[in-house]
Amino acid sequence: MEGGAYGAGKAGGAFDPQTFIRQPHTVLRMVSWVFSIVVFGCIVNEGYINRSDEQEEHCIFNRNRSACTYGVTVGVLTFLSSLLYLAIDVHFPQISSVKDRKKTVISDIAVSVLWAFFWFVGFCFLANQWQVSNPDDNPLNEGADAARAAITFSFFSIFTWAGQAVLAYQRYRLGSDSALFSQDYMDPSQDQGPPYPPYASNDDLDPSAGYQQPPTDAYEASPQGYQTQDY
Repeated sequence: MEGGAYGAGKAGGAFDPQTFIRQPHTVLRMVSWVFSIVVFGCIVNEGYINRSDEQEEHCIFNRNRSACTYGVTVGVLTFLSSLLYLAIDVHFPQISSVKDRKKTVISDIAVSVLWAFFWFVGFCFLANQWQVSNPDDNPLNEGADAARAAITFSFFSIFTWAGQAVLAYQRYRLGSDSALFSQDYMDPSQDQGPPYPPYASNDDLDPSAGYQQPPTDAYEASPQGYQTQDY
């Protein structure tokens, strides 16, 4: 298969780590990976508090356990998604089928848009619950910095995943608009048709101009051997 389909080189080409790390979609995936760690890490470590007269810990976001659960769930899943698509990006140049590359890029667009939406919902949810939280539930203001960090990096994550969706769409357009990587491409070695047109003789091209072999009778009618002459 020719190289360059959907923004990747020839299948089987050597992997260059430095070039791979410099690619924009790789940078965004790594940034998204770090942001997801910050969000779920802050909530898991400092997102549950209790007052001095209570034994049970409550979510720092307005004591709404759903807010903490949502932030941790989205953070962990996006963390895994970032790792998965980083691995796919490493393997992507080795995919020899244009159709498989197309499916991979389409899935990248869909997943990136989905996570951008979930992070938007998460940012709105966490910010709202933090705003309406009762200060009396946290008189010592414990975990406030972690809560603000979770909200802030949830907001940033919207743009990192949206950026990945845009870059994936550009890769899709690059592949679909290229005539060199049409899905109807067929390897000449796999073509079962005749490689050349059938040989045409001179008779087929111009019957009147072809060489005419003399009939056998013309040779048989001629005298054979030495003939004496009469004087």
